[in-house]
Amino acid sequence: MADIFLKSFRLLLLPFSVLYGLVVRVRNLLYDRGILAVTRFNVPVICVGNLSVGGTGKSPMVEYLLHMLLGKYQVATLSRGYKRRTRGYVLAGRETTALEIGDEPMQFHLKFPDVAVAVGERRVEAVPQLLFDRPDTGIIILDDAFQHRAIGAGLNILLTDYSNPYSRDFFLPAGDLRDARSRAKQADVIIVTKCPAELTLNQAGQLSQELAPRPGQQLFFSTIGYGTPYGLMTRKQASLHPDTEVLLICGIANPEPLKRWLETQVAGFEMMKFRDHHIFNIDDLKEIRQRFRALQHERKIMLTTEKDAVRLQKFGQALDDLPIFVLPLRMEFLFDGSPKFRDIIDNFIDSFPAKRAGD
Repeated sequence: MADIFLKSFRLLLLPFSVLYGLVVRVRNLLYDRGILAVTRFNVPVICVGNLSVGGTGKSPMVEYLLHMLLGKYQVATLSRGYKRRTRGYVLAGRETTALEIGDEPMQFHLKFPDVAVAVGERRVEAVPQLLFDRPDTGIIILDDAFQHRAIGAGLNILLTDYSNPYSRDFFLPAGDLRDARSRAKQADVIIVTKCPAELTLNQAGQLSQELAPRPGQQLFFSTIGYGTPYGLMTRKQASLHPDTEVLLICGIANPEPLKRWLETQVAGFEMMKFRDHHIFNIDDLKEIRQRFRALQHERKIMLTTEKDAVRLQKFGQALDDLPIFVLPLRMEFLFDGSPKFRDIIDNFIDSFPAKRAGD
């Protein structure tokens, strides 16, 4: 019932979507005609982005690239730093918190301490500052920057959610698109994310026809894989047991894949759903405690995502008595697409005099 109401309400917003789409198309035309300037840098810049609002798996994609490139190159990431409480350019350091740089950059900073993690709204200004602060940088990964056309990335990776591909979407606010569907043609790589693990070649082929990649554009399909949970404060690993009841603490845009996976792993779960990028407060912590105490199962734990975990850690010792575990996730290519994707990345980097680690 709620979904029907939401769809009806969004249809009423269609005139605003038409106006929004007009503004987006004019802006793109100004960039396409060279009226608005595009800045390029003499360093490999890989852009990871999407056409829509909401979660399409950008963070797992960035982490996939970091795992691939670390050890061979000095890598940096640059994000906007959504919902942080600072402004301007910030380079993460030893004492940095999620409030200063945002939850996803903080996640990168904690998991990849050798990566230079920076944030800045005006990325065309942030890149030179980042290169000044870290002159050994060999590769920059722009997170969520497909719409940031002031920078001309050398390689553009566009993500789209299997459950809501851009080909079936419409401009905000009636739809979820924040950029024109035609912009997909400017991507070098398109990855359909969050596919069912059992996706068939026939199903993939049908969606490929719908997305209609241009000649030379590479299309991949990926799914989400889940790792072994670990304690939020202890970092000790613990396997999920099929006889466990879970309180899922979740503040991500699209928790549906996680919910479907969890249904196959445990006896049952309840979800506390928060807004994407929600900043937890003491009242949230009290409610979490109450909801957890109300679970009747003898064996019970709390589970959260890595993105949410960086926003919960600020409570420190107040969480010591709670069995809160963090579930890591990763992006996995389907149909043996990983080697081909790696070749694309390697060939792109080889076209630059990229600095290798230790240079």
